[in-house]
Amino acid sequence: NVFDFSLGNPDLDPPVAVSDAIEELAKCRDKNFHGYMPNAGYPFAREAMAKKTALEQGVDVSGDCVVMSVGAAGALNALLKAVLNPGDNVVVPSPFFAEYRHYVQNYGGKLIEVPVKDDFSLDTKALEASLTEKTAAVLINSPNNPTGKVYLDEDIKALSEALVRHGKKTGRKPYLICDEPYRAITYDGIKVAPVFPVYDCAVVVTSFAKNFSLPGERIGYIAVNPRCPDKDELVAACVFTTRILGYVNAPGLMQRVVAKTWNAEADYSLYEKRRNELVSILDEAGIVHANPQGAFYLWCKVPGGDDDMAFCDYLKKHLILAAPGSGFGGRGWFRLAYCVSEKSILNSRNAFINAMKDFKA
Repeated sequence: NVFDFSLGNPDLDPPVAVSDAIEELAKCRDKNFHGYMPNAGYPFAREAMAKKTALEQGVDVSGDCVVMSVGAAGALNALLKAVLNPGDNVVVPSPFFAEYRHYVQNYGGKLIEVPVKDDFSLDTKALEASLTEKTAAVLINSPNNPTGKVYLDEDIKALSEALVRHGKKTGRKPYLICDEPYRAITYDGIKVAPVFPVYDCAVVVTSFAKNFSLPGERIGYIAVNPRCPDKDELVAACVFTTRILGYVNAPGLMQRVVAKTWNAEADYSLYEKRRNELVSILDEAGIVHANPQGAFYLWCKVPGGDDDMAFCDYLKKHLILAAPGSGFGGRGWFRLAYCVSEKSILNSRNAFINAMKDFKA
């Protein structure tokens, strides 16, 4: 009877091809099948991820641009360890994935939070104004967790131009880090804009947690733009940080799985259906929310104030679990994850309606 919308834990089954590959590979008894490989990952896995990245970015990418990682979180930590000096900062559009604060602080950096526009698109002027000589990177997440916003070609182009101007002015060109675990999960024909064609110092970090529903397997990768002036040094640094942070290498079995199945077809129509169902319920209840273009979250406005912590505590009285927006840099908002059963969404209707009636009373 509890309606838990608090966690972004994908509940769709992995594609059949992925499950079949796991089963097949798990049975292998070849000598040293589960042994060490290079810290950057199996060469065949790196080449496979390069092919995937090339298709998404529209440029040629080779395996020496890729470092296999322990999920997208491991990729981000390895990359930030590689590029941050103590006192550096990383600029992020706000709201953002809550763990970014900790990831940056892990390596002596400071997260600079820059609010997005009212429609949750990038405020390029504000982002550019926040850049300093200490800015090591700008970190974006598209589709965005928690808003579901997808940044379009014009957003990426404008941001890239701003970073180029800043690099010319200061002599330090920030990396543009694109965190893309939700890239495949978009709606209404919207596509995530490629960044490699428009900005040379771009790096993609991603995983198979969301698109293949494999969050517990911790498999992802870093892909550096082949046009990046210090590509070889950056890749080598990420290989080194992967080792010294204690990851050593990405999970070997899962490297084999994704190398074999990275282009397996997945059906996200259930997420779109659930989005529409939850939107209908929230509209009926009178809860204002963003219209997500991707991922599987609804970003909702706290009614009548900005105390999101108190409102999420209030929702618990109606057996609704939600994530307060303050953790995402969005005070006055809360996040609902609709990667839950359709039954749970439909059954939550009365709970939301009654919660709003009692709240207004």
